Formats: sequence, structure tokens, C-alpha cells
Amino acid sequence: MRHKELKHWTTGVAHLLAQPAGRPRLLGLSQWLQQICTVDHFVLFVYEGNHRPLALFDTFPPDKRHIYVEDYQVGPYLLDPFYLACTRNQAPGLWRLRQFAPDHFYLGDYYLTYYQQTGLTEEIAFFIDLPEGAKAVLSLMRSTRNPAYSRDEMHLLDCAQPVVEQVVGEAWQLARAQSPRPAQDLDYKIREAFDQFGAHVLTAREQEVVQMLLRGHSSASVAEHLAISPGTVKIHRKNLYAKLGIGSQSELLGLFVRELAGQRDEPEPLRRAV
Repeated sequence: MRHKELKHWTTGVAHLLAQPAGRPRLLGLSQWLQQICTVDHFVLFVYEGNHRPLALFDTFPPDKRHIYVEDYQVGPYLLDPFYLACTRNQAPGLWRLRQFAPDHFYLGDYYLTYYQQTGLTEEIAFFIDLPEGAKAVLSLMRSTRNPAYSRDEMHLLDCAQPVVEQVVGEAWQLARAQSPRPAQDLDYKIREAFDQFGAHVLTAREQEVVQMLLRGHSSASVAEHLAISPGTVKIHRKNLYAKLGIGSQSELLGLFVRELAGQRDEPEPLRRAV
């Protein structure tokens, strides 16, 4: 970045922070970051305990928002490498999706179904720590018409972390003050549905294999993580497909999503309100 460009960028911080907190300032933040490099879509999710992901901000058109926000919140977020990194208390900073993705993530049906529908080629994200253990993830997505983020772009974006943290933190505090999250937003059922997916017909080991396949692990990766042979994984995979009445990993993902959607459609039990 040249001196003139750097001066323009730093001057933009003052303009950005003059915007009202919340969506106006988040929109200003996205525009400010665009001065560094091209970003096709922004989305800001907050992951907080057993609440489903909260979408604080995004720049998706309506057709793509349905895929990347509404469908995602039904339950597929449980397969998202960024979400899983948050559950492991990933340190704040700027990270590439591929740093957390399993070996076959980009060949898996979760990626093909939820990412390629919008034509994305790469996703990076700022991780921000929030009060009471919550995590915010501001994703910067690029479509196939733009190349992957370069090392120089990553270095410049990394310099923006303090400003991103301030703007996102203020937006989160405002959102909590204006609209406290209801008990009905707790996703115990969604998590339980994932943990128990196929339990009525599968063995405990087959359930472990299913969960790793859904998250984008190859048979070799499953074998390594579970300390079993690749041949054993293939046998488990063949058996669980037969028991679930499916014939491919895409059908496995479809069955998983339908089951989670069914869980969300069930009425909330009264004990949730206690």
C-alpha cells in the first residue's frame, strides 16, 4: 500500500467510527476493508454457548442469504470448520478456512452444497473474543472471479484486527441490549440430533464415522483419528450406508439436513422456558 493509499485508509477509520454503532458501523467496516482488497461477501456470525449462530450482519443478496444464513442456522453450522474452531477456543486473529478444514472438506458435500452455490473460491475470517465466552467470526468471502487472498492482502487485513474487534464488540453489546436472546433460541435439540444421528440403527463406532464423514474427513483421515485401518473405515461406511438406506455421501448429507430441519420444526418443550 502506497503512502497516499495508506493515508486514505487510515483517514477512513475516523469516518467509520463516526457511524452509529450496529449495522451502519458494520456496513462502514465492510466498505473500509474493501479499500484493502476485493471482498465479494461479508457475513458476521456470533457463536454463544448453546444458542444457534446469530447473524449480526451480512452483505448477501436475498437468494444467497437463504443458503448462507437461514439454511446454515438450521443445523449445518455444526459441520463448519470455523464453528468447530470456535468450540476449540481458537485464538483471535485472521484465519483462512483451509487452516481448519479436514483433508477432504473441499471435496465434501457440505462444501459443494453450501459454498459452491454462491460460486465462492475462498473464505477468510476475523475471530473476535466477546464477553462471557462468546465468539464472533467475520467472514470475508471471494467468488471464483477473484483469486485467493494473497500474502500481502492477508498482512494488510491483519493490521485491521483492532478496529474489527472494536466495531464488532460494540455491535454485539448493542444487539444484546436491544434484543436479549430468547430461551427458544437454544439449540440443545440440534446438537443432540447431531450426536444421536443414526443411533436407532447404527453402532457407536458407525456414528463416529458418520460424524467425521459429514465434517469432510476422508476415509484415511477417519482411520487416523479413530486409530483404525482404512479398510475398517470402508467396511463401516458400507454398512452404515446400507443401514440408513442411502448410497452416497451426498445422500448422507441430505438425510442429515432433513433430520435437523425436522428437529427445528418440532414445538419447543415447556421445560425450555424454565
